Amino acid sequence: MNLSRKLSLAFSIAVAGAAMTTTHAAGGGGAIVTNPGAAEGKHFDPNGTMPSKYTIELRNGLKATLPFDDKRDFEEAQKGFIAAPDYKQIMADAGNVAWDMGSYQWLLQGKDFDSIHPSLQRQAVLNMAYGLYEVVPGKVYQVRGYDLANISFIKGDTGWIVFDPLTAKETAQAALEFINQKLGKRPVVGVVYSHSHGDHFGGVRGVADEADVASGKVLVIAPVGFMRAAIEENVMAGNAMSRRLQWQYSMLLPRDPFGHVDQAIGKNIANGTTGLIAPNRLIKDDFEEITVDGIRMVFQNTPDTEAPVEMNTYFPQFKAFWAAENVTGTIHNIYTLRGAAVRNALNWSKQINVSLWKFGQEAEVMFASHSWPRWGNARIQEVLRTQRDAYANLNNQALHYANQGVTINEIQNVYEVPKSLQQQWAARSYHGDVKNNSRAVINRFLGFYDNNPVNLHPLSPQDSAPLYVEMMGGSAKIMAKGQQLVDQGKYLEASEILNKLQLAEPRNMPARRLLADAYEQLGYQAESTSVRNSYLQGAYELRNGLPTAAPPRSTGPDVVRAMSTEMWLDFLGVSMDPKRAEGLTFTLNLVTPDNGEKFLVELSNATLTNIQGQQAENPTLTITINRTDLDQIMMGVSSFDAMAKAGKAKFTGNPKPFAEFGKLLVTFTPDFEILPGTAPVKSGSASIGQSKPFQAPAADAD
Repeated sequence: MNLSRKLSLAFSIAVAGAAMTTTHAAGGGGAIVTNPGAAEGKHFDPNGTMPSKYTIELRNGLKATLPFDDKRDFEEAQKGFIAAPDYKQIMADAGNVAWDMGSYQWLLQGKDFDSIHPSLQRQAVLNMAYGLYEVVPGKVYQVRGYDLANISFIKGDTGWIVFDPLTAKETAQAALEFINQKLGKRPVVGVVYSHSHGDHFGGVRGVADEADVASGKVLVIAPVGFMRAAIEENVMAGNAMSRRLQWQYSMLLPRDPFGHVDQAIGKNIANGTTGLIAPNRLIKDDFEEITVDGIRMVFQNTPDTEAPVEMNTYFPQFKAFWAAENVTGTIHNIYTLRGAAVRNALNWSKQINVSLWKFGQEAEVMFASHSWPRWGNARIQEVLRTQRDAYANLNNQALHYANQGVTINEIQNVYEVPKSLQQQWAARSYHGDVKNNSRAVINRFLGFYDNNPVNLHPLSPQDSAPLYVEMMGGSAKIMAKGQQLVDQGKYLEASEILNKLQLAEPRNMPARRLLADAYEQLGYQAESTSVRNSYLQGAYELRNGLPTAAPPRSTGPDVVRAMSTEMWLDFLGVSMDPKRAEGLTFTLNLVTPDNGEKFLVELSNATLTNIQGQQAENPTLTITINRTDLDQIMMGVSSFDAMAKAGKAKFTGNPKPFAEFGKLLVTFTPDFEILPGTAPVKSGSASIGQSKPFQAPAADAD
């Protein structure tokens, strides 16, 4: 693999994280994994365990205490149903299965599964809605069950206005074809991106043509700051996010009662072709009204909530409120386990409150980019108040205890959701997790340090673990105690000590299997999909090692073009191996004439920096190349050397230090160990290929 392809791969992995929150997404690397024995109650893993008596007792207790008699969500999820397609799978252009609703049909058997938290199973069934639904008679429709998100269609005077065109071109295109088939073919005249996560814009090329957007024939509307936010959140640590996402979404586990069940806000994320067309109309003010094709839309900017930039929409003509992803059928992530900046629970609550009083006093229907609509003003106000209070209480109560000395390492065992909220389905945490979210609030205000000096400069876990194992009397005693705790249903306590043993002795398979047993029961008991998936993926990797069926996704040219040159240069600084950069220095002027940008790039002190709009008087090297041609290098389809030979890049000065820099760039791949000892022993390093895209022309080049 040549060097620019390495950069392209690293970038494509980073942006894939955006679609999975994170966006935030998984199709199991293109193969939908199922368990043929699931219907008979057989575990997909020969070493897997059945739900213990303690897990079953917990499940039965929860069934008795939660408000399962409240069936309103089921009624609302089915209201307005028009038709379902005669297919369950949607194929990707690349030949893999992009979407497979059929892989979850076992949820509709009417069975209770002891390996699934009863509240989560309820949510998973609700998310089985599949097909075309009418939200406002004759005017507002949704296609659900084609991706993690819903795609919404507003019927204008002449065409469709599409809200949030899913993750993949193929699923969005299938949804458009389906609604046109059922309701009559109409052109798309507008597209709205509610926010900057990939499952809300990645399928845009399935519903709109870029030429029509460029000409103004199709209006693409997004909140101010959308383009930067759509790329930035997932670039710098994108590869780490992608690996962590395999755990949060357990996308490589079979879809069955012992594996992947649901993703809280939908079933999963489509594994198709992602794209991005830049908006041609930005919403900049707190509230802005636009009329498109006879449809009045009042946009409410809600930055720093579920996404860095996000907006709700109110339709005065229909008394319909679109809540984007700010209000769905679950409490969301304040801290998402794939990794992202901690979100602002208090501001989230305040923006919901604004919606309640600005639009909620008259709205008669509320719909969103996930879950199902709510009808009737009283019902809408109930749900808005519930989620407003849930986020505010999370913020206020966590800080209440923090101000009394409770730390980030304790708050998860102190914070309690008010009993009144516990009895409201809209306040249950399926996507987010109460314990993690409470820790996130403290992290946002006080950071990770708990003020205990031992945690100022802690030993790495693998360095401290052998000390614990020695002091606990060795592995045999830990195993005996761990087994005793597991047998007593004390799975958290068992995992605490078995984790020390696994870190100290990564190849100790009996210890790994026992820890996996504890993790598996904790996964079965979890209400949050993120928590369940993380425990079950951990159990799988402890038993079977690192998964191998997770090739990186292709991002295509759209996301590369959307990445600013500055962001790309910043990412090169992350990709450079600092240990090997010691002693190497250069000053580079980068000029991209077609967009009028200039950058000064310096390598010094094993650190790469850049500044826009500045040029060095005596640089080591000056590179002049159009940004459109630089895109080809960023995508890995060309090299600087090839561009120079084609007359598309000009090198002036000494190219040798730049060529040496190219050798320092590291390819990031999402296959690193999370649990020590789970990766196979490598027999040798892989070749990066013969081509050298950062190879500069000969020194005598002009």
